[in-house]
Amino acid sequence: MSVIVVLIFFSILVAGGFLVAFLWAVKSGQYEDKYTPSVRILFDNENRKKQDNEEV
Repeated sequence: MSVIVVLIFFSILVAGGFLVAFLWAVKSGQYEDKYTPSVRILFDNENRKKQDNEEV
């Protein structure tokens, strides 16, 4: 029975850690750019061509 109490405490601790990490990411601006990910695939080939030309 005491193992269940330890597991519940540990799971709450882990969930709290994930909550703190999520709140830190939101406050640091991790989720502010909503436009770039939706169009990144459209410009991937142009970036690849520029990189290939610079290597030559």
